[in-house]
Amino acid sequence: MESKLPEESTFQRMRDRIRLSYAQKLFLLATVPLVLAMAAISLLVAVQARSLADREIAELENRLIAAKRTELKNYLAIARNAISKDYGRALPDDEGAKERVIQTLAAMIYGQDGYFFVYDYDGNNLVAPRQTELINSNWSRLADSAGTPIVDELITIARRGAGYHSYLWHKPSTGEEAQMVSYVVGLQDWRWALGTGIFIDDVLETVAAARSETEARVHETFLWIAGITMIALLLVFLSGLWLNIRERRLADAKLKALTQRIFDTQEEERGRVARELHDSISQILVSVRYTLELARRRLRTGDDRAEENLDMGITALGGAIQEVRRISRDLRPGVLDDLGLGPALQSLIEEFGNRTGLTVEFETVVFRNRLDQDAKISLYRVAQEALMNIERHAEASHVSLRVFGHKGGATLRIADNGRGIAAARAASGQSLGLGLRNMQERIEQLDGTLRIMSTRTGTIIEAQVPLTHMLAPESGTDGPKSGHGSATERKSA
Repeated sequence: MESKLPEESTFQRMRDRIRLSYAQKLFLLATVPLVLAMAAISLLVAVQARSLADREIAELENRLIAAKRTELKNYLAIARNAISKDYGRALPDDEGAKERVIQTLAAMIYGQDGYFFVYDYDGNNLVAPRQTELINSNWSRLADSAGTPIVDELITIARRGAGYHSYLWHKPSTGEEAQMVSYVVGLQDWRWALGTGIFIDDVLETVAAARSETEARVHETFLWIAGITMIALLLVFLSGLWLNIRERRLADAKLKALTQRIFDTQEEERGRVARELHDSISQILVSVRYTLELARRRLRTGDDRAEENLDMGITALGGAIQEVRRISRDLRPGVLDDLGLGPALQSLIEEFGNRTGLTVEFETVVFRNRLDQDAKISLYRVAQEALMNIERHAEASHVSLRVFGHKGGATLRIADNGRGIAAARAASGQSLGLGLRNMQERIEQLDGTLRIMSTRTGTIIEAQVPLTHMLAPESGTDGPKSGHGSATERKSA
């Protein structure tokens, strides 16, 4: 096990080193599909371009060879017209006519390499004016360098009447082997194969040039696609960079605004605590001090009313203690940590009803699951902020608070019959947005939703936290046991 620790730590370091940031993941998410799409388009364009080019080149080659074959037939027609007077009137054994035909054909040469050839059906060459070394020799088994039979195939075609044959043959002008197409007809009375051939190396060069041009176009298309891809990637990068800078600036602005709101909230809370300490605790303690000083003077003089002053001081100290507890409870209610959200909200709305004299109603459904600490604090603060706004601005006579769990999470619902947010804002001339923004931000931090529905006849604030903030109940806690009590509590005051 100890020998594996260095490998595991190295693997951990490598994994940490290649861990991508959010911006890098976003850039890859934008660029990888683009690169794959461009690669697929490039492959498709290349395949389609090559397929189309192959068809066009094959068609070009067929047209050129067809033109060559037509040319061969025309040449051979000229040759037959030239020998028709001698061949048409001669008998099969007319040696004189044969000699005249051989001389006529031997004299008929055209172009740089064109001529007519004659083989008898036994394979003997009779006419080859540009390659005289072939004359009077038997070439019945002659084949080209690729193994294609030449003379035997020409004789076979002549026996059938006429046809074409393609093979490799030494070009008279260069002495090098080149592709040749021959057209041969049979002079059946004399058992001769008369034909002529034409070299198609110019056709092959034209086809090769067309194929090379096609490859160049495909390569150029690839370069264009690659250039477009690079431009697109650059645009994506620049757009992402611009969005990143913009979002960072917006985030900085929001962070500054949030920080300022936090400072404002802190100052407001400190001001509220300072006012409450000054208006309630400070006055009570001053009253206690004067009462105790009066009791001390009466004790010195033996006045019997000193005990009455002591009782008044003790009573005032009790009120001060209650005020300290109330302020402490507003800052951080201990019942929220000790007993949970339901009892804390019940204590909050009961104290609200006692303080304001409004009719309040509280309803809670016992949770099968427990809310986590963040959700409890946020829902409690939302309720506290909402009740504070109702007390200051709503002019309501009835307030209801309901909290319950469901399959989607937990919901807190506060409703009043006041004049609504718009009317309260218009009447007071103050902005009520800070408290509502605080509620909204608290719930958004929990991935929850906050809905505010306000009319002239009342306001409903509904905060919902998702199921992810519900914890599994501990055994024997949270929730009534079977057959004991009700799952709903109502409290009216």
